[in-house]
Amino acid sequence: MNSGNTFNKEKIKQKLGLEKIKNNFILKKIFGYVKKIKYMEIIKYNKKLQKRLNLSFDGYQEYSQLYSSIIVELKLVDNKYIRFINIPYTKKEYYHIYFDNSKEEIKRNYLNENEKVKIIKIKIDHQVTSFQKLFSYCDIINSIIFKKFSRNNITDMSYMFSGCSSLKELTLSNFNTNNVTNMSGMFSGCSLLTKLNASKFNTYNVTDMSHMFSGCSSLKELNLSKFNTNNVINMSYMFSYCSSLKQLIISNFNMNNVNHIFFMFDGCSNELIEKIKEQNKNIKIE
Repeated sequence: MNSGNTFNKEKIKQKLGLEKIKNNFILKKIFGYVKKIKYMEIIKYNKKLQKRLNLSFDGYQEYSQLYSSIIVELKLVDNKYIRFINIPYTKKEYYHIYFDNSKEEIKRNYLNENEKVKIIKIKIDHQVTSFQKLFSYCDIINSIIFKKFSRNNITDMSYMFSGCSSLKELTLSNFNTNNVTNMSGMFSGCSLLTKLNASKFNTYNVTDMSHMFSGCSSLKELNLSKFNTNNVINMSYMFSYCSSLKQLIISNFNMNNVNHIFFMFDGCSNELIEKIKEQNKNIKIE
């Protein structure tokens, strides 16, 4: 497997033992389906084809981690005709959605009127590199749990959860942010979220954190002591209108490269701002 998740057809044939297959129809189905769809993906999601080929190979787990290697579970607060995820049309084929743990894949990103759905499971293939606005303003979601996240290729998480006004639970323990460069507005408007654990975030490559927690009005404490902000340029409105925030740990923030800090703590309590000034002499506050 080479870099960039591009597969070499001959190497895959050798890996799977497909060079021994003489059935041209099957080979055509595997390698000539749709150019955008990678070879392994076709095999992975076609159980009949797997059985027909009698596939058994040691590298399956290694390959399969590139496909559906992100699994997200949503719990809903209400059922109505509305979107529960924002999928770019050009990437729709790489999102696999199941309602109430059904084995049947649903080819849509909204609920039908009066549809009784409690849990939605989403598997996301490796071709997706941006989560920009993924759940933005999907206000029927009560809980988002990332159950699996074994990939490094997501680079944009801007406004990913913004406007999730019904969200009360957000589990990010398996979250992978190793190559993310943009976190602007990531949690903005999550007004019912009372706690958020971002302690495992790798923010080394992030350059934009503007509006990141803006409007998280129910958050009472936030520990960002492990955030690496060496490359961050923009922190404007980062904590604006976090009106319930009593404790904010940003002791390791490096703001040497930050050019924009406008209204970083706008709408926060005077008590919090004074505490930040006292405990963090290196933090600029405008």
